[in-house]
Amino acid sequence: MHAATHLLATDLDGTLVGDQNSLQTLLSFYNNQPYNVSLIYITGRHYESALSLINEENLPVPDVLITDVGTAIYIGDTLEQDLAWSQHLEQSWMPEKIDAIACQIPDLVSQKLPVTNRCSYYATDVNIVEAFRTALDQAGITYKLIYSGGRDVDILPAGSGKGQALQYILNKYQLNNAKLLVAGDSGNDAEMLTMGFPSVIVGNAQPELLEQQKHPSIYRAMNSYAGGIHEAWHHFYTK
Repeated sequence: MHAATHLLATDLDGTLVGDQNSLQTLLSFYNNQPYNVSLIYITGRHYESALSLINEENLPVPDVLITDVGTAIYIGDTLEQDLAWSQHLEQSWMPEKIDAIACQIPDLVSQKLPVTNRCSYYATDVNIVEAFRTALDQAGITYKLIYSGGRDVDILPAGSGKGQALQYILNKYQLNNAKLLVAGDSGNDAEMLTMGFPSVIVGNAQPELLEQQKHPSIYRAMNSYAGGIHEAWHHFYTK
């Protein structure tokens, strides 16, 4: 990763994955370039679920896999966990207290995930989310809250998230001068899409992401899924 010159940092579901034809076209395009495109997958899925999707869709093994909305990082051919990142986030993380508070919020439903590095719930009304936020604040808990898709509520350690995890990788491997494209389709991608890097909101993006303010670094693709990534790559890097 230290010598990477071109990077694609992309969400999986609804972004890279969703249309097999456009996915294969994008991967063939990358394979035919005179440079290597290093892949960073950044997903809300937990590790095992992400691996299952990679296998099901026959995706290339990424150079970096960022899971659980940016709270866990796996690196290299064997996808070894980056323990420094995990230990950094654990310093002020209180999942038991967060879950205890969540149990007191009516209509907030736990997602029952097999991980403790994030707390995730379902809520279909923004008022439920705001009541949860207020209760967490009153308890003096440090956290990051992301509400996406009109139902997914993720409580993350402060200082984490998809954007923060991506920046950590860029700093760790001194990649801030690499040609980077960031791609996403939903609200939990907003942080990494609005950090000033060349970014694409794919054509099938959810309404919450389409409401983002226009910015020169954010390209709004007409094409969906991997086709939108392909379109944006041409916009930024093959003029």
